[in-house]
Amino acid sequence: MGRVSDDGESGGLRRSLRVRDLMVYGLLFIAPMAPVGVFGVLDAKSHGAVAAVYLVATAAMGLTAVSYAEMVRAVPRTGSVFAYARAGLGEGPGFVAGWMVLLDYLLIPAVAYLFSGIALHSLVPGVSRWAWTVLAVLVTTVLNLVGVRLAARVGFAVLAVEIAVLAVFVVAATVVLAQDGAQRGWATPFTAVGGFSPTAVISAVSVAVLSYLGFDAIATFVEEAVGASAAVARAVLWCLALAGVLFVLQTYLAAVLEPDTPQQLAADPAGQGSAFYDTVETGVGHWLHVLVAASKAVGAAFAALAGQAAAGRLLFAMGREGRLPRALAVVEGRTAVPRRALLTAAVITLAAAGWAASRDDGLDRLTSVVNVGALTAFALLHASVIGWYTLQRHSPHRLRHLVVPLVGIAVIVAVLVEASPTAQLVGMGWLAAGLLVLAFQGSAVGGRR
Repeated sequence: MGRVSDDGESGGLRRSLRVRDLMVYGLLFIAPMAPVGVFGVLDAKSHGAVAAVYLVATAAMGLTAVSYAEMVRAVPRTGSVFAYARAGLGEGPGFVAGWMVLLDYLLIPAVAYLFSGIALHSLVPGVSRWAWTVLAVLVTTVLNLVGVRLAARVGFAVLAVEIAVLAVFVVAATVVLAQDGAQRGWATPFTAVGGFSPTAVISAVSVAVLSYLGFDAIATFVEEAVGASAAVARAVLWCLALAGVLFVLQTYLAAVLEPDTPQQLAADPAGQGSAFYDTVETGVGHWLHVLVAASKAVGAAFAALAGQAAAGRLLFAMGREGRLPRALAVVEGRTAVPRRALLTAAVITLAAAGWAASRDDGLDRLTSVVNVGALTAFALLHASVIGWYTLQRHSPHRLRHLVVPLVGIAVIVAVLVEASPTAQLVGMGWLAAGLLVLAFQGSAVGGRR
């Protein structure tokens, strides 16, 4: 069984990550310009109120961030929602929570790798997107295996470049708007074009939530954080808040620069994916289009790096507790990383990303299912807060330990109802497989007795 180590002895996770490093991992996984790929879809769905969509989505995910902060203080263990649900709800729900969030942690990096491969192929058409995708997996896996500190340093440099590109976009867009004015009304990113529709905004939130998935991965590093649970709780909350500000800002600017109406975008589904890039090209210039595309290509690969690291630590934690093969719980002494778990995550992610890269509809198929696992796990996280604090310890803090998680569960259920039928079917299939594994483990334990 792996253990926590402050001095980096062989066999233990090493405490070396500070709040800044934790936020780097969270922001890398999320990606500062995550809305770029879904801007057109959200603009069409929300009737132009895309900034309002991100305000609502930030508030909804803020409830989840608060529950993470509460549980990481109570249960400072690697494994994130797996560990929290075990403590607050019991062994069975704990396994289900870990199993469901594992779907998210394995598929989001695959989507990010594939996006990186597609973007690099568009810049260098002579190399196939499959080859670029595989290269991105190999490079980031090596960085993760070398050690968490080096990966954090490289990730910080990449994150700084992404934020610099975002700053260039903000300045350039502001200059153009000051000179030429807005293509739409200045308030329309919040009030919509042609009338505000709460139903349309909520429907768009079910897609916008994808932009935030990954901030929760910070909690998987609690046994490697200097300051442990307090540092992780601060990083989770600050990461979510900063991402929300960046998302609202960039989508507001893109919306007022957008020359097409939301109705025109809705009538042209094929053009929704490139709407942000097309707006930048038309409103500012080709140079910024290329700069944003290159930044997204590199940033996506390192978003996958953070996701792969989180997936490895979740596999490590579930192996350590005997819920997955215990061989996954071995920590390599020199680098203090769970090498077997990381390699397992890398192989699964590579298989998913490579398969998708070989298909024309691969990206669509992957992105349609990535949020279901995470959202189900988030619902169990909120239930864990109620179980741990309210039912087991009778906490007097009703707002944090009962009201917030109940509202969080209601929001997640509403978002899951709006998910695509394909995503719902895959999620139910993955859940059914997890329940079979759980039943097998229970019968095996009973047989040994």
